[in-house]
Amino acid sequence: MEGIKKYFDIKKEVQEALDNNRPVVALESTIISHGMPYPKNVEMAKKVEKIIIDNGAVPATIAIIDGKIKIGLTDIDLELLAKAKNVAKVSRRDLANIVALKRIGATTVASTMILASLAGIKFFVTGGIGGVHRGYEDTLDVSADLEELSMTNVTVICAGAKAILDLPRTMEYLETKGVPVIGFQTEVLPAFYTRTSEIKLHQYVETAKELALIIKTKEELLLKGGVLVVNPIPEKNSLDSKYINDIINEAIIDSKELGIEGKEVTPFLLANIVKKTEGKSLEANLALVYNNAKIGAMIAAEYSRLKN
Repeated sequence: MEGIKKYFDIKKEVQEALDNNRPVVALESTIISHGMPYPKNVEMAKKVEKIIIDNGAVPATIAIIDGKIKIGLTDIDLELLAKAKNVAKVSRRDLANIVALKRIGATTVASTMILASLAGIKFFVTGGIGGVHRGYEDTLDVSADLEELSMTNVTVICAGAKAILDLPRTMEYLETKGVPVIGFQTEVLPAFYTRTSEIKLHQYVETAKELALIIKTKEELLLKGGVLVVNPIPEKNSLDSKYINDIINEAIIDSKELGIEGKEVTPFLLANIVKKTEGKSLEANLALVYNNAKIGAMIAAEYSRLKN
């Protein structure tokens, strides 16, 4: 592990928290560089970090800049990431390339999990995970996020899988890989922009303390892989399911007609949906990210109390 340290640049506040067993919550950076326009992306990133601090944890936004894996960003780093036009979207397959060639890269769910785990961070907040794409039978398009959840020991707090995906197949994949999917105050899978879906969950809890105890027990049982905590969007921000699903279907048709493929599909669909909803989907996205940050920090703080 000594050789790997040369690639890391861990922010002082984050390192001090890790050294003293205080709660730390990782954050991805793709949502900043590819998820929304400037300056809204900077405002969002700073607000998420403040929510995590206000709820008893230390935020650590992760990105790759000039060959260094940044665990915790400065204001200068954040501005660069938010404004730059050549930011690579970095998953597991891209990590060595982007670091070696000293490019600027924003981390996805999968790569954020990897880098958080290497840095010793056990909790990670995002909006929604990737999953099995609609039309899988023709494309075999499955996000690397799902495989990472089966391998990497990080707890991911999200509002479910992104609504553009095939949610039943995504849940089947996670079940096959043995990934615990735990509802926070919900017995059904949230569908990102909406609070509910028709998919019933096998596990759910009412409190952050219960989740912390489950995660601690999983570690003591030496069970590998991550935990997926699904936390519904606040009720006041939830969109009507028929309204948003009709728009998602239109956006998917647009992507196929334009020949959008691979890792370009998700950012295209999300941007298209923002346009078609006249910004309503973006506001919902922000609300669910803020809510996830609050719950993620609460879980990390409870876990830290149990460990200490």
